[in-house]
Amino acid sequence: MRLALDEAKKAFDLGEVPIGAIIVKNGKVIGKGHNTRELSECAVAHAEINAIQDACCNIGHWRLTDCDLYVTIEPCPMCIGAIYQSRIKTVYFGSRDPKAGACGSVFNLFDFKGLNHYCQIVEGVLSQECSDIMKRFFRRLR
Repeated sequence: MRLALDEAKKAFDLGEVPIGAIIVKNGKVIGKGHNTRELSECAVAHAEINAIQDACCNIGHWRLTDCDLYVTIEPCPMCIGAIYQSRIKTVYFGSRDPKAGACGSVFNLFDFKGLNHYCQIVEGVLSQECSDIMKRFFRRLR
C-alpha cells in the first residue's frame, strides 16, 4: 500500500484527486497508476484503470489472474467492472468512499450472485494515511 500511496502523491502533485493503485503478482509489482482524469481529459482515467492497463501491457495479457490490487481509496463501480473483467484475485484498499464506493460503502458489486468471477476485498490497509492525503488535497482546493 505504501507504493500505492506513492502513486497517490504523484496525482496530488499534478493537481489530480490523489488516488494511487499498484498491481502485484507473485510479490512483484507489474502495474501502477494514479488518477489522470484532469490531465488526460478522460473520464475513465482512474488509478485502478491506469494500473490495470499498465499491468496488462507488462504481462502481455488481459487476464490478471492471481494478481492483487492495492488502491488507496475504495474503488467505484466503473473500476470494479474493470477489476472483475481482468480477473484480479484480491483488492486491498485503504479508506472507504462514502459517495461512490462499490466495495461496501454504497453497495458491494461482488455481492451480486451469478457472476463468473468473485474478488476478495480487504479494507483498511493504511487507512489513516490514505484518508489524510485526500483530506489535504480537498482542503487545498478550498
